[in-house]
Amino acid sequence: MTQKIYKILTPEQWQDALSAGVFKGAPVDLQDGYIHFSTAEQAQETANKHFRDAGDLLLAAFDSGTFGNELRWEPSRGGALFPHLYAALDPSLALEVHDLVQKDDGTHQFPEAF
Repeated sequence: MTQKIYKILTPEQWQDALSAGVFKGAPVDLQDGYIHFSTAEQAQETANKHFRDAGDLLLAAFDSGTFGNELRWEPSRGGALFPHLYAALDPSLALEVHDLVQKDDGTHQFPEAF
């Protein structure tokens, strides 16, 4: 079963990935040895927990099925399964990219349809 999974990243990280044709990960990804993703149900909590007051961000959507065995669903917060990519990411595989504008309280405004 495939579904959309989401990567939260800075506009600079995304621009660098587009320019290079590859995203090897944000600092936390490189430290942990995989690229962190979230499902639609997990993304806002991820943003609030790890990206509060981080400025404007981007939310890139990908089809989980495109990553094959390199994508693993592993327990994290509260035992929930999170998608982790054990490979570099080709940014051209993004289905869509949304702005996550930081609000006055430090949280981010997600797209209405999200």
